[in-house]
Amino acid sequence: MSNTLNLSERLTSRATGLVPDIWVPLVRLLAQGQPVELGALAAAAGKTMPEVIRALASVPDTEYDDAGRIIGQGLTLQPTPHHIEIDGAPLYTWCALDTLIFPAVLGRSARIESVCQATGVPVQLTVDAAGVASVVPGTAVVSLVNPEDMSAVRSSFCNQVHFFASSDEAQPWLETHPGGSAIPVAEAFTFGLAIAQNMLVEADTAGDSSPAADASCC
Repeated sequence: MSNTLNLSERLTSRATGLVPDIWVPLVRLLAQGQPVELGALAAAAGKTMPEVIRALASVPDTEYDDAGRIIGQGLTLQPTPHHIEIDGAPLYTWCALDTLIFPAVLGRSARIESVCQATGVPVQLTVDAAGVASVVPGTAVVSLVNPEDMSAVRSSFCNQVHFFASSDEAQPWLETHPGGSAIPVAEAFTFGLAIAQNMLVEADTAGDSSPAADASCC
């Protein structure tokens, strides 16, 4: 439990480079299923362009299209093994845990389709505000790691966070990832929900104290 708590704190800290009051508006824009212009993100976040550019640069795994528009930062338009459908928009995520975080960030239900990392067996979930409404197979688990360096969060963390059809199927992965763990999907949802809520609170707090929020017309 303490290890999971430590991981939650690290994933919502600046160790990942994520800036909550820019990341949350970005996720909401990406959820519409289209590339995000830097100017649109700046407007949505109430930030200047230099602030947005610095925040994006702090997450080196951020994905862009050929026109320089953002197409991925946790939630992505680029296909990955983790498909998530929100309000009919076909989207993807960088890792298994992300599929359980973004419905909470967005306040939307989602249908998720992924695969067992070990066997390729399909893993299908439905997530709503109350939690995981369904998961097939019911024995599915999510792998977690707690790397020392999270400055490139996708490569250091996300690329190791998978679905497995069962804890037995995850065992070979655990043997090659000392310190790693594999937790039931329902537990992973609770963990992801805490991360989402922390990021939302951080975004709201930062937004309330930003110069743009304090500005007035008089």
